Amino acid sequence: MIVAIDGPAGAGKSTVARAVAERLGAGYLDTGAMYRAVAYLAVRDGVGVGDGDALAALARRHPPVMQPLPGGVAVVVDGQDISRQIRSADITAAVSEVAAHPGVRDVVTALQRAVLADGSWVLDGRDVGTTVWPGAELKVFLTASVTERARRRCAELAAEGTPESIADVEAAIAERDRRDSTRAASPLRAATDAVHLDTTDLSIAEVVDTIAAWAVAARSGART
Repeated sequence: MIVAIDGPAGAGKSTVARAVAERLGAGYLDTGAMYRAVAYLAVRDGVGVGDGDALAALARRHPPVMQPLPGGVAVVVDGQDISRQIRSADITAAVSEVAAHPGVRDVVTALQRAVLADGSWVLDGRDVGTTVWPGAELKVFLTASVTERARRRCAELAAEGTPESIADVEAAIAERDRRDSTRAASPLRAATDAVHLDTTDLSIAEVVDTIAAWAVAARSGART
């Protein structure tokens, strides 16, 4: 069974998808981390984030691998675990532009489909229910208000010791929404058969419980 969770930045997709996968006994695929890995390679090798052909070639030469670990997944490139490096501010700033290139998306999507071809998975991203795996048994479009997403991100940054103003974070999230939803290649949008879930006023536990129940119903052939 495949559960595809799409939505904008900061909606809680990765946290929720990881917990739902654990609840269902399925694998977890963080598709965004694979694009972050390509952005990391670009920064490491000095490749411009605007050069789509060079970035696609870079991804083909150094394909990111998602390595399952107890309690999570490691992002590995060339045998090196880069899970922490891809969460840095410079990678976050670059990843939307890197992921917008059709050539990069073609390479990364092929890698993702190869993983998903075997077993049960929960995956999250911007286009997983529309492009990566449109045949998913359950598709969820997770949203939250920009203000709430900014509040959550500010809390994460403060916990990491790198606080930012909520106004700056809110502006950055709104701009990323604009870029993700207007890009030519696989823009952020809900699949026509996706179930929408606004997490603004919900706890993580409530969201996980809801999606897990939907997944069980979908697996049994019932309607969500």
